Amino acid sequence: MFTLGSPPKQDNAQGLLMKFAGTKEYVATDDLTVAVNASVALERPLLVKGEPGTGKTELALQVAQSLGLRMIEWNIKSTTKAQQGLYEYDAVSRLRDSQLGEERVHDIGNYIKRGKLWEAFDSDERVVLLIDEIDKADIEFPNDLLQELDKMAFHVYETGETVSAKHRPIIIITSNNEKELPDAFLRRCFFHYIRFPELDTLKQIVEVHHPGIKSSLLTTALTQFYEIRDTPGLKKKPSTSEVIDWLKLLLAEDLSPEDLKRDGASALPKLHGALLKNEQDVHLFERLAFMARSGR
Repeated sequence: MFTLGSPPKQDNAQGLLMKFAGTKEYVATDDLTVAVNASVALERPLLVKGEPGTGKTELALQVAQSLGLRMIEWNIKSTTKAQQGLYEYDAVSRLRDSQLGEERVHDIGNYIKRGKLWEAFDSDERVVLLIDEIDKADIEFPNDLLQELDKMAFHVYETGETVSAKHRPIIIITSNNEKELPDAFLRRCFFHYIRFPELDTLKQIVEVHHPGIKSSLLTTALTQFYEIRDTPGLKKKPSTSEVIDWLKLLLAEDLSPEDLKRDGASALPKLHGALLKNEQDVHLFERLAFMARSGR
């Protein structure tokens, strides 16, 4: 029940026609498409978690393209406050202008900067609103958005107006699990965890980015890639985006499956800088090579 302003249009007829099924550029698993369409049907934000590089941010872009909607992106940083998503009042500029005798000072609206939620609420057409990496912000950030996401409206105290959503946006929220989100916030979301893709799905993803790649090279490379991910003690497992970059380098260097073979002299994969992103993991593979040479 909406108590602030006019309720947003529910877009029920339009919603029935909106079904996300992935795109040519984005391989979506069945459970992911179910999650997207469930959140649209329930009119609740879709909270997407998963390892970095598994396509959480890209999902919002592909949902927007698939449904023919504009996307508004709100990138969250450690210093981001929830109020910034609504609006910001520039009292300093107004004070300065009043001292200078500026005419614009009489309209306080000249000093209101609209945020991403206001932009989404005020859109004449339905939009996809991406709130990206919400877990980067302060722990109170999600709670500070509860009322606005529930009621699809907020009050601008400086002007006395109430901003209500003209059309309920499709809201996709991503998290890298850097911190726990409040239970009250989680209750208001439809949740989906993007698992790391299995071999067959990863092959489909690679085919989108590198069409026509030789099956022998792809099989050898992905076998090695999964072996690397499964190495005990690895600090940062390489992600989907990193294997795509690695394969791009392998193709650029015109390497064959035989070129990828590792021997006892070095446990490091070819062009390992695309996969291993810290010195601890590089040293881990160097130690494995040393142990193999020493016969331990």
